[in-house]
Amino acid sequence: MKARHHSGVLVVLLGVLVANALGQTLASNSVPAFVQNTIYSNKIAIFSKSYCPYCLRAKRIFSELHEEPFVVELDLRDDGTQIQNVLLDLVGRSTVPQIFVNGKHIGGSDDLRKAVLSGQLQKQLGTS
Repeated sequence: MKARHHSGVLVVLLGVLVANALGQTLASNSVPAFVQNTIYSNKIAIFSKSYCPYCLRAKRIFSELHEEPFVVELDLRDDGTQIQNVLLDLVGRSTVPQIFVNGKHIGGSDDLRKAVLSGQLQKQLGTS
């Protein structure tokens, strides 16, 4: 009887381990999916940190253009570091802000400013 009891416990333990591993895999896959969904489901997406002056400048630029970006404040999320790692893999930078317009990577705050001054951003937004 003891042997059967131990094998039952072993099966339950193995089931818990497999379920935990699957849960971790699904959770880790959800961060890249969230990033991709954010980029491609929003006209303007900004990955930001709430205290960052460059991020504030980027948000102000869009406000002046009467555009409302979808903003992900990485410092206010439990998965912010993971999102930053996904951005590093995706665009080669982990700095903020990282700005996307119509699914296209614009870059950071300085890149955004240059795109506005050249008129390129307005073309991408369809406001020129």
